[in-house]
This record gives sequence, C-alpha cells and structure tokens, in this order.
Amino acid sequence: MLPGIAVVGAGIAGLALAAALDRHGLPALVFEQAAEPAEVGAGVQLAPNATRLLHRLGLAERLGEIAVRPAATEFRRWADDHVIARTVLGEECERQYGAPYYTIHRADLRDALASLVRTERVYLGRRVVAVRETADGAVLSFADGSRHSACLVAGADGIRSVARQALAADEPVFSGLGVYRGLVPATEVPELAAEPAVRLWLGPGSHLVCYPVQAGRLVSFAATVPCPVPGTESWTAEGTARDLRHAFRNWSPTVRRIVDGAPSVRHWGLYDRGPLRRLSTSRVVLVGDAAHPMLPFAAQGANQAIEDAMALAACLARPGTGAVRARIPEAAGRYRECRGPRTARLQQQARWNIGGMHLPDGAAQRSRDVGLAASADLHRQAWLYGHDAEGECLP
Repeated sequence: MLPGIAVVGAGIAGLALAAALDRHGLPALVFEQAAEPAEVGAGVQLAPNATRLLHRLGLAERLGEIAVRPAATEFRRWADDHVIARTVLGEECERQYGAPYYTIHRADLRDALASLVRTERVYLGRRVVAVRETADGAVLSFADGSRHSACLVAGADGIRSVARQALAADEPVFSGLGVYRGLVPATEVPELAAEPAVRLWLGPGSHLVCYPVQAGRLVSFAATVPCPVPGTESWTAEGTARDLRHAFRNWSPTVRRIVDGAPSVRHWGLYDRGPLRRLSTSRVVLVGDAAHPMLPFAAQGANQAIEDAMALAACLARPGTGAVRARIPEAAGRYRECRGPRTARLQQQARWNIGGMHLPDGAAQRSRDVGLAASADLHRQAWLYGHDAEGECLP
C-alpha cells in the first residue's frame, strides 16, 4: 500500500472522516479492529451543526427516510410529568439554522455513513496496537505483527484510543454514573409516539431521556443513575431490566411504562477524559471520542465527531503550494486551532450539566426549573446549532 491517509476506527467518526476526505479527492484507508461492522448502542441526537454537514455529504434523502424530526425538546419533572421547559424544533429549527434536528438509531447512522465509503478501503479485523510518528509520516503497528506506513494517521478509535497515546498519557475518568439504554416499541408508549419529541425527566440523582428512532417505530431511551463502582464503558455490556425498573420505581407512570416496555437493556459506566492541550501533532490527528470523549449530557458526542471529520478534511483540502503530503503539518495545526476550544467547551459543559440535572427537590431545583424555562428559546442555541465547522476551515 502506498503511504496515504490512514484512519484508525470505522465508527461514526472514522467513516465520516473517510467520506469527507473522499469528497475532496483525498481517499483514505480505514482500519477497524472488529471483524464485522457493528453499532449496537441505541439512539443518537443529531443537531443542525452536524446535519447540515451530513447533507453536504449527500445523506439528506437517506436521513429523511430513516430518521425522525422531533417537534420539540421537553424537560419534565420526574414525579408527575409536569413540563418544566419546552424548546420548539421541527420546521422552526430548520428555518433558523438551515438544517433539521434528527433523532436516529446509531446503527442507521453508521450504515448511512458506510454507504459513502468504498468497501475495499475498509479493512476489518485489523487491531492497531501502536502508532509511531516519523519525520514525514506515521507507522501503524497491528496485533498480527504487520505494519502500515501513512503520511497522516487519524485516530478515530474511541475513548480507549491507541492513537491518543501519541499525544497524551492520560486515562479515562469515571463519572460515578452509569447509564441504561434500551429500545421500546412505540406501541408501548402511544402517548409519546403521538408527537415526536426529545423528552427528559429530571430527578434526584438520576434522569431519563427518550426520543423516537427508526422512522418512529421505536423509542430509544437512556436512563442515567448513580454507579458507585466503576464499570465497563462497552456498548455491549448487558444490563438487568429488574435493576432499571427498581431504580425508577417511584417515578412518573410514563417513565415506568418506558422502562417496563424494554425487552432488554444494556448498562455501562460513563467515562470521559479531560480536554487535550492539542488535538494533533504534525502527522497524527484525533477525531471524535479519541480526541474529546464527553459525557452524554450535552447530546453532542456524535455531532462533534462529524464536525471534526468535515473540519479536518477541509483543512487538508485547502489550496497551497506543494503536494498534500507536504502541507499536512500546516493542515494539522489549523485543525487543532479550529476544533480545540469548541470541543473543550462542550466537554466541560457536559460535566457541568450533571449537577444541574440531578438536583433533589427543593429550592435549588425550583430555581433550576425557572432558569430552564427562561432559556428555552431556540435562538439561545445559535452558538452551537449555527456553527459551520467545515466553513470555518475552508479559505
């Protein structure tokens, strides 16, 4: 194989990057440790800052068929379903920001991105165990003893990233929380299916979020609870439905119907890492969770991975003198300048949100609810939803 761009990981970040690079005539090879592609998970929220980029990749029609456009986001009270705050989405969101807000199953999103990447450029069953930077490139070492040289390595290999070791010696940080995820047939909760929305119930020490996926046939939920013992962050960790039902036994009837309706659930501990001082060296860059793993309390993990992909591709495609290989260090520098401050802000916001979402009933909770209602206007999300990560990096 000739030295080119190598992407480590074929999840959302890696496939989005491969598709974005190909759009600029910069083909890449993708190396994935799994023998078969899989994206178990459950649902994911896609905000306009990411959907406008996915539309540019050519996925507007496909997303329109498989995703759901929620009418609103609602915060509700844990015990009685009282609506604390409501932000209108739907057509109003698209009018303000030029792109829709979607909810979608992770597997559907991954498959949509995979459809943009030629299968012969994706190598499955290739586990990277080390990334070593050289004077004019980088070398991947695989578990089977083989190696691959590249002019640029993009680490899209998640929170336990091997590529990240080329930039930092840090470790994932346990949040003290765990999450149950599951899917419920929409017929089990018809009151939620009537109007598609993202709904969050806030309660003492815990919260639950749900929204429709797969064209409204299923409702995806994530229930966050205290987790005193560090647990696995694996997407495939099995959970116990009985423990989930026990944790939410005193919550509203709607919440109980959601957790009772799931035929099976998965459970894992929630981890992140602190913001990096830099997201790249001259020949190794990080995207997605490898760069800035964040807790799910800002609903921006997948969105920021897509922003990273389009931004990095735009930096590499900027016109300049000499071959792309020679311009890579400059492009990597521009990428980290564009992406570092924004992703660090979102990592910190996700951490900060924990305290506000899990307040016990009382004066602080009532003050929070007043603040949520006062800040529910969609215009207040302009800094997030209106951002064009690709445009920022183009000339």
